[in-house]
Amino acid sequence: MNSNYPHPLIAREGWPYLAGIAMVSLCVEWGLGFLWALPFWVLTLFVLQFFRDPPRLVPVGEQFILSPADGRIVAIMPVQDPWLQRSAVKVSVFMNVFNVHSNRSPVHGKVRHVEYHPGQFVNADLDKASEANERNAVILDTPHGALTCVQVAGLIARRILCYVVPGSEVSAGERYGFIRFGSRVDLYLPPEVRIRVALGDVVKATTTVVAEWPEPGTRPS
Repeated sequence: MNSNYPHPLIAREGWPYLAGIAMVSLCVEWGLGFLWALPFWVLTLFVLQFFRDPPRLVPVGEQFILSPADGRIVAIMPVQDPWLQRSAVKVSVFMNVFNVHSNRSPVHGKVRHVEYHPGQFVNADLDKASEANERNAVILDTPHGALTCVQVAGLIARRILCYVVPGSEVSAGERYGFIRFGSRVDLYLPPEVRIRVALGDVVKATTTVVAEWPEPGTRPS
């Protein structure tokens, strides 16, 4: 396994929130005492854990398709990829507020297209969130083929952050975005890939292999 981690242990998206709530906690403690400040310190710990961004080891293998997020597998189903306009298998990872919310590239490849869609904020655990909610799709081209990775906002999430643009090269496991406060990431994979996870599985971004590309010469013509 290789290590791929170019960012601090606390996601930079969380620095303003963490600094703000820590300052409030200190002011309340100085002015009113620890007991009055205790709820604010608890909130500070919550913000700290939400924006944590631990390093991850990247499995070595060009055939691997990695989980783009921490969370639980809530969907594995045949669908139409609405961006590539083809049959696909959708694998969805639901993130609750206690999961790490950094999003990582599932493969090494080149960004072909990035497309943002405004939408609703229904519970991201529901399958209709894939089509109804605010979302941001990234199409990645690889030597094995193309796939689509979609960040989907949730009931509480109100901010999708994506840092790649068309033409960008990304490595497997490289951090490319962040979603604040509960959400999901959908992978639209070619039907010929071999799925390595099951419904209900708990997965980790980068370290969990969710699927494998087929061996050369075994793909349908």
